[in-house]
Amino acid sequence: MGWKEVLSDVGDESVDSSAVADGEVLERLDPHVQEWWIREFGEYVDENAGFFTPPQKDAIPLIDDDENTLICAPTGSGKTLASFTAIIDELFAREREEGLENSVYCLYVSPLKSLANDIHRNLTVPLDGIADIERERSDGEPAAANIRHAIRHGDTKDSERQRMLDETPHILNTTPETLAILLNSPKFREKLRTVEYVVVDEIHALAAGKRGTHLSMSLERLDWLAESSPTRIGCSATIDPLSTVAEFLVGQAEPGGDPREYEIVDARFAREFDIELQSPTDDLIHTPRDVIQSRFYDQLHDLIQDHTNTLVFTNTRSGAERVLHNLRERFDDYDEDNSGCHHGSLSKGERERIEGALKEGSLDFVTSSTSLELGIDMPHVDLVVQVGSPKSVAALLQRVGRAGHRVGQTVTGRVIALDRDELIECAVMLKKSQEGFVDSVNIPEKPQDVAAQHVYGMAINEIRPEQSVVDTLRRAYPYREYTEADFEQLARYLTADYDGLEEKNVYAKIWRDPNDPPEGEHHHEEFPVGKPLIGKRGRLARVIYMTNIGTIPDSFSCDVYTRASDEWVGQLDETYLDTLEKGDVFVLGGSNFEYQYRRGSKVYVDRTSARPTVPSWYSERLPLSYDLGKEVLRFQRDIVERYDDGGAPAVRHWLREFPLDDDSVRAVARIFEHQIRYAGTESVSTDERLAIEVERDHDEYERNFHVHSNYGRRFNDGLSRLLAYRCAQEANANVTVAVADNGFTISMPLNRKVDVRGILEETNPERVRELLRASLDGTDLLQRYFRINATRSLMILKRYKGYEKSASEQQVSSEMLLGFAQDLEDFAVIEETYREILEDKLDLAGIETVLGAIGAGDIDVVSQSVDSPTPRAFGLATLSASDVVLAEDESAVLQSFHERVMAEIGEGESVTDRSGYGAAGTDE
Repeated sequence: MGWKEVLSDVGDESVDSSAVADGEVLERLDPHVQEWWIREFGEYVDENAGFFTPPQKDAIPLIDDDENTLICAPTGSGKTLASFTAIIDELFAREREEGLENSVYCLYVSPLKSLANDIHRNLTVPLDGIADIERERSDGEPAAANIRHAIRHGDTKDSERQRMLDETPHILNTTPETLAILLNSPKFREKLRTVEYVVVDEIHALAAGKRGTHLSMSLERLDWLAESSPTRIGCSATIDPLSTVAEFLVGQAEPGGDPREYEIVDARFAREFDIELQSPTDDLIHTPRDVIQSRFYDQLHDLIQDHTNTLVFTNTRSGAERVLHNLRERFDDYDEDNSGCHHGSLSKGERERIEGALKEGSLDFVTSSTSLELGIDMPHVDLVVQVGSPKSVAALLQRVGRAGHRVGQTVTGRVIALDRDELIECAVMLKKSQEGFVDSVNIPEKPQDVAAQHVYGMAINEIRPEQSVVDTLRRAYPYREYTEADFEQLARYLTADYDGLEEKNVYAKIWRDPNDPPEGEHHHEEFPVGKPLIGKRGRLARVIYMTNIGTIPDSFSCDVYTRASDEWVGQLDETYLDTLEKGDVFVLGGSNFEYQYRRGSKVYVDRTSARPTVPSWYSERLPLSYDLGKEVLRFQRDIVERYDDGGAPAVRHWLREFPLDDDSVRAVARIFEHQIRYAGTESVSTDERLAIEVERDHDEYERNFHVHSNYGRRFNDGLSRLLAYRCAQEANANVTVAVADNGFTISMPLNRKVDVRGILEETNPERVRELLRASLDGTDLLQRYFRINATRSLMILKRYKGYEKSASEQQVSSEMLLGFAQDLEDFAVIEETYREILEDKLDLAGIETVLGAIGAGDIDVVSQSVDSPTPRAFGLATLSASDVVLAEDESAVLQSFHERVMAEIGEGESVTDRSGYGAAGTDE
């Protein structure tokens, strides 16, 4: 039966224009592929859905026409078949007509091994199904086409790798790291010359990091190697801006020129979403902790019971474990057979067990941190619950999109907030998601460590003209603005053109010479004389390269010792140390410790009774996106305007337009009512105002500056470092910093006075890079990132001659090299270390933008003194935040703050005079 017969059976009334468009897509396909598609999806031909989902309908014709295509659509909308259908169709037709070579025609690149495995299984269905139809229809014709597909990544056995040389898959599923290795494999790289299609899945998970930069360079090297330029297809969940991601995918048509041509299939909002914010109470301060906890788990239990399979996301691994444990403890309905937990710290076997059960639909619920955002298809999940803020609209839609994978099924998600600050950002997040807002992706610019790997790799493969190597770099989107000076800086490192570098066991990796290759190498007559050539140095170059490339840094835990007695008190993840400066106080094993210094993998501390300045969860959570932070500030301006017009009732009325339950509406309105009654409208930061409150803490003999810069933790980490650096210079005193997503606190002795507002107003945005760079000197953050970049740049080798250097050993090596490297002029590894910290980690661009707006008068800085923190500063003052429940001691501190505010404004008092604010006054 053909597709037209299927359509006619449905009846004219139910065949609308979408079905006709489906027919036009089907007509492009081989009859056997058509028949498989109709058999597989014919049941969906009705008035609501045709054969194809929106991304499939638009993408298949484009890929069939060999157009570079970015497909952006929610999880579960058929992106895999959208990208592969035209490719499969072409391969079957070509195999039948002329036969396929024993080589690769399509590369599928995934950020996750599990996703590559899943896609491999999913490809088996159409490939086997179409082959079966061919056999049915053969009737004496040649044997059915055999399209081979296989997986290759770090877990692939040597025997399977050898087999791929003898019987090469036509479709190869792999990861970015393995692709880079294959490009330098003498035998297998020849199998890549026939590649005509590259599918990059979950490109949104790659683009913003160096794995994506590494992949973009591999794609350009593949383009240089292949017989013809492969068609590139990118699959992405919700991301923005689409044009930037598309240009990242396709690269530049000419070195440093315009991007290659591309098409975008924008089906980001092709599915129906049902998302709501919930809160266990309208008063997250006075409601007793055990009541909040009980209501939260009752809510969660009811949601799980009302659905088939529920996926619960928390923001930390410990939170995922805790939610699972407490649900099992509280309710007899759950045990090890019908519930589970999934995160990166669990064994591979346990993760695969949970993934298999999710595919089968045999679990009532699974808790997870971030590990299930991407990966396997979970067709039975019909509800996603997010506990706490996922910190960006993109992450929210990615997580919630894991539910409702069946065609036409509504995506159902519930967000439960248990913290007042997160309640506000979640309210904005859900509203903006309804309006189609998506956070923008930031792609690293010209990272020299990744460039070092690929230039080395190109030199190992063959002697090449230097200009050819530079051109390949500049065709990759992250290097489109790569200059001659940038390459000179890199080449000077790679040729070890620094006195004393080889004495530190850092040797040249390449040679550059137009006329005199090193001994043992011969001149290549095909290259013109006088044009610089590049080649590799060292007999072990290929082995070093193949065993050390990649961008994912190793990490380790540091042992913590007291200085006084050298007593071991526990361990800290090294990423947590990024947040610590000398004098910071943290909690470990129930005791408070003051950080002093670090030596390699050992951390030295002093016991203290001082309050903590850095929360224990800090390094594990994702930061609030800068774009969403700006939307929160716009929301706060709207709140203030409505409060001025009609008080709290007007605010509540407006909030009911948001996807919030009643408790959430009342809780958000109450926060701002108390804030304004206590400290006035000018205490609320907006997109046009930056509010600072100065609190004199007489118990601690400190002055605390609570800066309400709601631009996210990356921004606040950077701006707070800059301000602390300037304040320490002016006050000649120790300055401590505590950072959160909605602002930061700078603390210094009471007897020191600094004009923080003045510093913000007077700092020239053009000096931000210089000041931030100076503030990093001697920090653990600089030491750690230097180690990571030195390892990525192959300055420190993780593996050499059979020995594997652990992350802690790498750290010791890097600490020995750091001082020497800092003294070298324009040293590529040092410069990349600073670039990555400033631009990628500390949001240099955002800080420059905001300080520029302050200087231009577009943002006013308002400072006022308070006897006790305002409601919007409670979180900053206590650094209280939890992905499940508030800790008892934090809850008590919050109640104390709240009682002071209520005593000042008078509980139940209406606002009659907004020019007087009790204990708050202007602090000039």
